[in-house]
Amino acid sequence: MQVKRGIAASPGVGIGPALVFGAGSFHVPRQYTTHDAIDTEVARFRVALENVCQELVENERLVTERIGSQCGAIFDAHLQIARDPKLIGEIEEGIRKHAYSPEFSTSSVLRGFARKLKELGNPVLAERAADIYDLEKSLLRHLLGEEREELSQLSSKVVVLASDLSPSETAGLSREFVYGFATEGGGPTSHTAILAGALEIPAVVGIGSFLKDLSGGEMVIIDGDHGEVILNPTEDCLAEYRRNAERSQSAARILLTSATKPSVTQDGVPVPVYGNIEFPGEVAHCLQREADGIGLYRTEFLYLGRKSERTEEDHYKAYKQVLDAYPESPVVIRTLDLGADKVPVSLREYYAREANPELGLRSIRVSLADQDRFKTQLRAILRAADLGDVRVMFPLISSLSELRQAKSLLKDVGEDLAEKGIPYRANLPVGMMVEVPAAALMAEEFAQEVDFFSIGTNDLIQYTLAADRSNPAVAKYYNSADPAVLRIIRLVLQASKPRSIPVTVCGQMCSDPKFVPLLVGLGVRQLSVTPQVIPQIKAIVRSLTIETAEQIAKRAFEFDLARDVESYLKSELKRLCPEME
Repeated sequence: MQVKRGIAASPGVGIGPALVFGAGSFHVPRQYTTHDAIDTEVARFRVALENVCQELVENERLVTERIGSQCGAIFDAHLQIARDPKLIGEIEEGIRKHAYSPEFSTSSVLRGFARKLKELGNPVLAERAADIYDLEKSLLRHLLGEEREELSQLSSKVVVLASDLSPSETAGLSREFVYGFATEGGGPTSHTAILAGALEIPAVVGIGSFLKDLSGGEMVIIDGDHGEVILNPTEDCLAEYRRNAERSQSAARILLTSATKPSVTQDGVPVPVYGNIEFPGEVAHCLQREADGIGLYRTEFLYLGRKSERTEEDHYKAYKQVLDAYPESPVVIRTLDLGADKVPVSLREYYAREANPELGLRSIRVSLADQDRFKTQLRAILRAADLGDVRVMFPLISSLSELRQAKSLLKDVGEDLAEKGIPYRANLPVGMMVEVPAAALMAEEFAQEVDFFSIGTNDLIQYTLAADRSNPAVAKYYNSADPAVLRIIRLVLQASKPRSIPVTVCGQMCSDPKFVPLLVGLGVRQLSVTPQVIPQIKAIVRSLTIETAEQIAKRAFEFDLARDVESYLKSELKRLCPEME
């Protein structure tokens, strides 16, 4: 048995025989063509290119239907690369000027382009190089006449293991036949990871080299909750995971039937459980699991994978789709959190120069630096707010001046809409994400200027503990149970009390069941979680009294090591909800 550790990209556990996908690379049989065959070879390249473009159009249609237009836009970006006149010109020039074979010229030009992206030293651009390799693979497949491996046409249930999966390959995965997948490369914010999460297929990425000794058919466990892949598990390990999986599935079915029950503690205190979404299509997952609303609607994925700028109507339609599903429930729209690991095509040239993207121009700083794009989004949000209970939230606020400037721009946009007679909501509730220690330390001052706080634990933990959770080398330092993290959350809650400012926790921490009693005990009265765990989190709330939760929180603060806090919280969850062990 071998245990490989990587980055948890999509939660859940998958167990099944391995399908080692795309392990071999294409062999280009010849470098040159004869001069009298050049026109024929150029024509052969153009036919292959047109076939690839048709596949991309079909992929965009398929994914848009299954998941939503934001995911489908990934393939529109691939299509724009495939139709780039400069790339096509360079490939054809190689054939005509140097008598290269179409295969060699295609591979040489595209790999050169991908290599340049990698050499820029930016991890975001390095991940985009995978899109170029995907295009190369597709073109070579058509040029060489090799049959396409269709993951979408699987007829038996498997776990997919790959060096990497392109977005087009991931989009073809069927939840009916694919228990989960793991890749040697990739990161948690790659297009592949985004699609895996939207499809709700367990996934682990960024494992490093592990495929060379596998032939396929081996039993594999994909643990997307803990970022582990277990190869050739022992019978005892396999039996334990299967027992846990059966218990989890049985519990999930029971929980889903009880999801209609209100999220209220045993002593009558409401603790609404909202859903976090990336794409409008994910709102269906929230409805199915009886979310009380949308507590975090991330909007930056409107931009990723597209060269063209998003219009006000694009924004408005995306927001309206969610409001149509939740016309009377809260829908919290977070303004663009671009930068760091989420860079639109139009800004990649600039971000390639960022020495430390997490501490550079990102999130609200990008919006304030590019006010035209920011105002476009704010106009759409204000218009959509006329359709339902919309709240706007600014991300990664670190100073009062940033917040005041953002609020001023929101006011200006509202006045402009009013002058033009365009319907909008004037009294839109305004909140902010608490994601950096500076915001937590100034929470009393911020509480005088916002209608609500939302604690984004993903970034807050990262900045508090100086540990990038997407980096396996330092992942052990990133711990939600660290006493410093608990203290900083308590600080925000204490600062909110004098003015009765509602506080939601929307990071991954509150999607972890063991932290729910602690957060409720600290005073959190709204949780926003990944759609898969909504029934589970609601059930935990119903198992609590406020007194019990406060006792758990008090005891947790007596420990000075994260592992002791975590162990204690696990034992308390087991006591409160034995079925969730």
